[in-house]
Amino acid sequence: SLSSIKIDDTPLDDPSLKVLVANNSDTLKLLKMSSCPHVSPAGILCVADQCHGLKELALNYYILSDELLLALSSEKHVDLEHLRIDVVSENPGQVEFHSIKKQSWDALVKHSPKVNIVMYFFLYEEEFDTFFREETPVTHLYFGRAVSKAMLGRIGMNCPRLIELVVCANGLQPLDDELIRIAERCKNLTAMGLGECEVTCRGFIEFVKMCGGRLTQLSIMEEVLIPDNDYSLDRLPLEVSKHLGRMWFPDMMPTW
Repeated sequence: SLSSIKIDDTPLDDPSLKVLVANNSDTLKLLKMSSCPHVSPAGILCVADQCHGLKELALNYYILSDELLLALSSEKHVDLEHLRIDVVSENPGQVEFHSIKKQSWDALVKHSPKVNIVMYFFLYEEEFDTFFREETPVTHLYFGRAVSKAMLGRIGMNCPRLIELVVCANGLQPLDDELIRIAERCKNLTAMGLGECEVTCRGFIEFVKMCGGRLTQLSIMEEVLIPDNDYSLDRLPLEVSKHLGRMWFPDMMPTW
């Protein structure tokens, strides 16, 4: 019997998943199955129904359902420790993303209060409409392709458990207001990474001041920061270091 099964990027389908589960239901603790396009929401549901010892699960968003979250929250099920969800779109407009009810998320967190819920987004900017309309207990958020300003605004409003936020690209609208709201509302935030986006030096310092020393990881490309009347790029590291309680410098783009 197996305790860990990793079947990412395989042609596995519902019948073969059922066989796999039946043979390992008593021992299975970790199941990684991102990019298994032939498995349906019903197929993954049988895993939650039978593998009551499952502590870690990685899957694609299209097979995440309210029923799955409720099954993982049943009394028979051990506390879930780690749920990784990949939200991926190959072509804009091709996939209609469904929403998950707040009650289903609430049930999961009530049953597993320490669960890490990690979401990786690889979407186009116009595809974020479904997400974070209501409170969502996500703890780690990674945006690989793009993220809209409106989406970041909703994260500040509706993700109170957020611990880590990484934005690889956003476009060229300053994100000052969105970052300040995230600092204000996401009291557990300890790690932030910003790539191809823009924030004014003043807005960034305000964000850091509000988070203070709890921000143990802060990785910002120098190109992200826009000098303003209050702060130059030369003065910024000293000011940020003061609020963090340690020496800090922005990341430099390698020149080769």
